[in-house]
Amino acid sequence: MSHAASVFVSLNMAVLTVSDTRNEQTDTSGKYLVSALSEAGHQLVDKAILKDDKYQVRAQVSAWIANPDIQVVLITGGTGFTGRDTTPEAIIPLLDSQIDGFGELFRHLTYQELGTSTVQSRAMAGLANHTAIFCMPGSTGACKTAWQGILLEQLNAQHKPCNFVQHLIETRS
Repeated sequence: MSHAASVFVSLNMAVLTVSDTRNEQTDTSGKYLVSALSEAGHQLVDKAILKDDKYQVRAQVSAWIANPDIQVVLITGGTGFTGRDTTPEAIIPLLDSQIDGFGELFRHLTYQELGTSTVQSRAMAGLANHTAIFCMPGSTGACKTAWQGILLEQLNAQHKPCNFVQHLIETRS
């Protein structure tokens, strides 16, 4: 497949909220991501809310990576510096490769909004088994910044000169 397709490709996605305090009623970040991906033409395959426990997070994301019906995992929460924030530690061992530019660009965009406080963000991303995993902070504002500033275009097969779609729709080995 070429770097940019002429037609939109709907991707199957899962959304994970990592939080010790949020539930379905108070999970504004997860709700935002579900709404945004749907509005963009993608499909929600699964959604979960888990406590900040790296082994539970790792188990859930591992299952989604192994599921051939899921091409993208969006994770919100657990990327800060508190003792309970372990999303990067849960996800990094699962990755085949990291997408360093995601965290770098996210922090650049966030700097424009928050100034130097953005250095405390451990937003990160990577690929595993033709599945893209994007880890964002738990605030709804951070999810909006990541979606509108990066993911909306990079998860669109029509975005040129390149996007992630070609890496996600390849046949899994």
